[in-house]
Amino acid sequence: MSEEGGGRRQDSEYQGPKKPHKAEARPTNWAEPVILVMLRQWNSYGYELMERMAEFGMEATNPGNLYRTLRRMEKNGAVKSAWDTSKGGPPRRVYSITDAGEAYLEFWAQALEQYQSNVDAFFRIYTGRPTPTSDDKKDDDKKDDDKK
Repeated sequence: MSEEGGGRRQDSEYQGPKKPHKAEARPTNWAEPVILVMLRQWNSYGYELMERMAEFGMEATNPGNLYRTLRRMEKNGAVKSAWDTSKGGPPRRVYSITDAGEAYLEFWAQALEQYQSNVDAFFRIYTGRPTPTSDDKKDDDKKDDDKK
C-alpha cells in the first residue's frame, strides 16, 4: 500500500468502485405515498393498485409485499378497508385513504419537494448548469402568471 493521491490509501489491487447492476433512486418506503396518492383519487382494491403502481416506476410489485404494506398502513391508520360484495365473483377488499393518511401524504409531499430540490441541485452541478438566482425565480414566476 502507498500514500498517493492527496493522502488516500490505495491498494495495488483496487480497481475502482463497482458499477451497480441497476440504479435505484427512489425514497425508502416509496410504495406508501404511491398508494396514498392513488387512493386519494379513488378507492381501490389491491390488484388494481398493483397494476397502477407501474406509473410510479414500480413495474414488478410483489403481491405479497403490496398486501403486507396495505395491512401495515391500515394498522397505522393511514388507510381503511371494507369488503365489496356488490360485483359478481368473490368479495374484494376495497381500500380508501383516511384523514391520517391524508396528513401522512402531505408530509411525504413536503419531503419529496425537498428531495426534488436536492436532485435538481445535483444535476445542476453534474451538468455544469448555473445555479438559478432569485431574479431567475422571479422571472419564472412572472412567466407562470402571464400564462394564466
